[in-house]
Amino acid sequence: MEARYRSLRSLKPGSGYSDLVIADGFAYVAGKIAADRQEGFTLGSIEDETRQCMELIRETLALEGLRLSQIVKVNIFMKHLQEFDRMNAVYRSFFVEGREPARTTVGVADILFGCRIEIECVARFASGRSGPA
Repeated sequence: MEARYRSLRSLKPGSGYSDLVIADGFAYVAGKIAADRQEGFTLGSIEDETRQCMELIRETLALEGLRLSQIVKVNIFMKHLQEFDRMNAVYRSFFVEGREPARTTVGVADILFGCRIEIECVARFASGRSGPA
């Protein structure tokens, strides 16, 4: 099966990546930072930026009819790991307790445009599906 590539309409042409790649029953979501639909940045508290990242992930997954509950793996990159507990409180609000995806969180020296956090993920289509019907 050939991969499909999708991007949010706000993504500037020539940015060098796709927001979403569908391959072999999985949806790979590119890292999201706190950007609004006009590609401005909503820099703020770790809570604000985490919430914005998760909303962009929700919107990206919806391009293929997927929901946050179908995420199986998340990678989080944080500029300040001492903000982990505050980030985690917001992040957890997007999932049902006990059904959170596998996750890796790492500290990094810098994130594009001065953001505090970047989140990427992989979601899985329902068994036997590789995309919308």
